[in-house]
Amino acid sequence: MKNKILVIHGPNLNLLGEREKSVYGSASLQEINKKIKALAKELKVEVEILQSNIEGEIVNAIQSAKGKFSAMVINPAGYTHYSVAIRDAIAAVRIPAVEVHLSNIYSREEIRHKSVIAPVAAGQIAGFGVNSYLLGLQAAVGLLKK
Repeated sequence: MKNKILVIHGPNLNLLGEREKSVYGSASLQEINKKIKALAKELKVEVEILQSNIEGEIVNAIQSAKGKFSAMVINPAGYTHYSVAIRDAIAAVRIPAVEVHLSNIYSREEIRHKSVIAPVAAGQIAGFGVNSYLLGLQAAVGLLKK
C-alpha cells in the first residue's frame, strides 16, 4: 500500500470562510483542501479528502479506510466532544490518526475542553488555524516513517 492519508473534515466545516471568522479564520474549506493537497505533493504522499455533517458517514469512511490508508488526519469538529462512535471506529481500524482543530478548543467554552477522540489518536494539534491541518499532515507522514 502506497502512503495514502485520509483527511476528514467534520460537521459545519463546509461553512468555513463564512462562519465565525474570528474563531475559525477566513479560509474556505476549498482553500484549506488546496493547501493540504499542495503539501501532500511536496511530502510525496497521496491524500483523499472528505467532509461530512453526518456522524455515520464519518464512521463509514473510517471503517472503509482499513487496508486503503496508512494514516488519517481528522477534524471531528462538534463530534470531538461526544462521538463515541467515531472514537470507536478510529480505535477499531488501528490506523494512526492525528486529531486537528483550527481553534484552540481548550481556550473556548468548557463543553469544548474534552475530546473523546484524543485518547485513541496518535496526537492532537489545535489552535493554529489552517496550519493545524498542515502540521497534522506532517505529523501523520512522520508516523508512517516510524
